[in-house]
Amino acid sequence: MPFYHKLGQFPHKRHTVFRQPDGKLYHEELFGTIGFDGMSSLLYHINPPTIVKEFLSTKDVKPTIAEAKNMKMRSFMGFHVEPTQDYLDSRKPMLVNNDCYIELAAPQKSMKDYFYKNADADEIIFIHKGSGRLKTQLGNITFSYGDYLVIPRGMIYQMEFNDDNNRLFIVQAFNPVYTPKRYRNWFGQLLEHSPYCERDIRPPHELEPQNTIGDFLVKIKKQDVLYDYVYGTHPFDVVGWDGFNYPYAFSIHDFEPITGRVHQPPPVHQTFETSGFVLCSFVPRLYDYHPQSIPAPYNHSNIDSDEVLYYVDGDFMSRNNIEKGQITLHPAGIPHGPHPGAYERSIGKKETEELAVMVDTFRPLQLTTNAMNIEVSDYYKSWLHD
Repeated sequence: MPFYHKLGQFPHKRHTVFRQPDGKLYHEELFGTIGFDGMSSLLYHINPPTIVKEFLSTKDVKPTIAEAKNMKMRSFMGFHVEPTQDYLDSRKPMLVNNDCYIELAAPQKSMKDYFYKNADADEIIFIHKGSGRLKTQLGNITFSYGDYLVIPRGMIYQMEFNDDNNRLFIVQAFNPVYTPKRYRNWFGQLLEHSPYCERDIRPPHELEPQNTIGDFLVKIKKQDVLYDYVYGTHPFDVVGWDGFNYPYAFSIHDFEPITGRVHQPPPVHQTFETSGFVLCSFVPRLYDYHPQSIPAPYNHSNIDSDEVLYYVDGDFMSRNNIEKGQITLHPAGIPHGPHPGAYERSIGKKETEELAVMVDTFRPLQLTTNAMNIEVSDYYKSWLHD
């Protein structure tokens, strides 16, 4: 995270006595990443966070690979993924490599019977349809259409939906998710040329500590295995915390586009970065304002990265016959560009209302059986005719 945040009660100094009203000690926990070298927060629990009553079962959730190597331009109809009641069951990996899993989900019910922890990866959850609350150890965050929810690895959470019509685009990041380096100064503050700033980032705002003893099912994912643990105390018993490592929301609608006289390259749309991929937001914006500019993107070769675009809303001017929820994959090693007619058609246009999320990976993506089930089989031929 780019800034320090705190919520609730905690002692004046770290690692010092902090007592509950009945005289018992609160239980301090360091919640950190990259050993003791990454971002961290200090949490204060009513009960020890270590009371395991039972270990129930395991479930293999490793993605099933249909094609391990790909050199073909592909497209997938995301809204063809069938809605599923359970949140975890609804998550369908589509494109995967050792740095990230790109998933689609259409959950119909809130998580009420269990809690979830991803011990493998940070999660970026884009809310395409639906609204509700993300409930975590560190407090709650309300979300709605267009929000990114960034949940650090190891965070216990529940998704609470307002209705049963939800569509999510999810990226599991096996390396920490950061704001782009070029947007930050030496101190981590987002600079004036950044397309968003700290006031656009929404950390947890509502802390509801639960001092409850009982049986609490926590599903923990580690190395593509889901472990069912029964804890003896409620996971959300934190009375206060401070630090840099916490979940937050950022709305794609708060991303301020960077424009120019001629067409700007994709990095101007960058929103998050990891060591294995970058994530970009394409938002409504004015087109290039040079009198001879061509707003449509030029043909370019993806030599070093696979490019994934998830179409959210509006008319994506460089593509023909694209629907909401559709995904395109243009693999590394071959050029791609606007569809026939789009290059000429864009001349003279003043603005776009497109909304899309892009993931550029630095290593090739594998296709899962889930992806093949919703593939547009002849997409690679869509550059043949106007």
